[in-house]
Amino acid sequence: MARHIYACPLRWSDMDAFGHVNNVVFLRYLEEARIDFMFHRAAEAGAGEFAGGSVVARHEIDYKRPLVHRAAPVTVETWVTQIGGASLTVSYEIKDVAEDGTETVYVRASTVVVPYNLAEGRPRRISAVEREFLSRYTDDAAADAGDDTEAVGADTAGTRGKRAVAAV
Repeated sequence: MARHIYACPLRWSDMDAFGHVNNVVFLRYLEEARIDFMFHRAAEAGAGEFAGGSVVARHEIDYKRPLVHRAAPVTVETWVTQIGGASLTVSYEIKDVAEDGTETVYVRASTVVVPYNLAEGRPRRISAVEREFLSRYTDDAAADAGDDTEAVGADTAGTRGKRAVAAV
C-alpha cells in the first residue's frame, strides 16, 4: 500500500498558551494533507473530480503526544481505509520519522469524506476513475472488504441531510 506523504509546515500561531500545537490546529494539518492528496495528487493522476466538491461527514482524532513548534515541517501520512459507493475514509498519522527510522506519532486520525455535487447540492457517487486512484492508497484490510463497503456516516451526511457537514 502506498501512502501519500505531505510535509506540513508549522506556524508560530499554531501554538497555544501551553506552548504546544493547539488541538484544533491538527484539523488544519489534516485538511492540508487531504487537499494535497485528493485535489492535487488526484488531479495529476487524472482523477480531478474531487476538486469539484466534497464534504467532511466525520473526523476522529486520537492525540498521542504534544507537538512543539519548530522550524522543520511535520510529516502527515495519508491513506484510504474504506471506499464506499458515495463516501471514503481517509486515515492519517501526523509524525516525525528520524533518520534511523524511528517514529514519533503525535496524532492518528480519520475522516469520512463524501464527494459532493455543489451545483445540485447533494452527494454523488465515486467515479470509476476516482476509485482506481483511491485504490492505490488503500490499505490491505480495506482492500479485503471490497467495493460494497460503505463508510460510516455517509448516508446521514449526504442523502438525509441530518448531519452537518463542512466543505473540504
